[in-house]
Amino acid sequence: MHLILTGATGLVGSAVLNAMIKTPEISKISILSRRPVQQAEDSKDPRINVIIHKDFTQYDSEVLSKLQGADGCVWALGISQAEVNKEGYIAITKEYPLKFAQAVTSTSLSRPLNFIYVSGMGVTHNPGRFTAIFAKVKGEAEIGLDEIRAKNPDFKTESIRPAFVDWLDQPEIKPYLGKSIGLVKTGLGNVMQPFIKYGAKTSMWSPTEMLGWYSVGLAMGKWEDELKKADKKDVEVLPGGTRIIENPWMWKIMGGN
Repeated sequence: MHLILTGATGLVGSAVLNAMIKTPEISKISILSRRPVQQAEDSKDPRINVIIHKDFTQYDSEVLSKLQGADGCVWALGISQAEVNKEGYIAITKEYPLKFAQAVTSTSLSRPLNFIYVSGMGVTHNPGRFTAIFAKVKGEAEIGLDEIRAKNPDFKTESIRPAFVDWLDQPEIKPYLGKSIGLVKTGLGNVMQPFIKYGAKTSMWSPTEMLGWYSVGLAMGKWEDELKKADKKDVEVLPGGTRIIENPWMWKIMGGN
């Protein structure tokens, strides 16, 4: 099985890559990255091919040929809205995944591709005057991906909405996080973690180890029957067939609740 990963140097991406490396059923891992991926280098895993790709708005035939035959993709590329201006946030959060989707569907896919978009809790498709930028832009990305799926049934988009992404119980990925720790790195996350972990838990807490395995499982096409039977409050189906999967469903399917 061949999987694609973006955002491998980030918080979620590091956890996803860790899970991919530990999954023997995966025969090839293609990482799209603007820079070398230290975690991939340290793993010395021959299945990994890091494709240095500087412009995520364009995909030439050489890059697309390296992605041919992929079975799934975890789109973990993202950034905090506090780290860039509005235009930059829109480009990274919405334009990049849509450009990728348009590129890979511009010619017939050699096989169905499970495309997992890492969205976030609180994202909405009906923004109001005071809606946060991230909630509006990620909602627009979900709708855009669904429109592409509607025209290309083999491009099977799903959107997952993690909540408080917590790496504190997965120290093995800590050396690779750098600036991507964000809120946790400031110290506030360390204070909040116990309250979320033992309080809200399934609704608010997304531990990276579980999130990594879960994302990889979805990209591999697992849990199709369970998704079809899921409660509507956990899994919403958009007109084009994209499923919006809320954080509590991850806990249910991974055995945490």
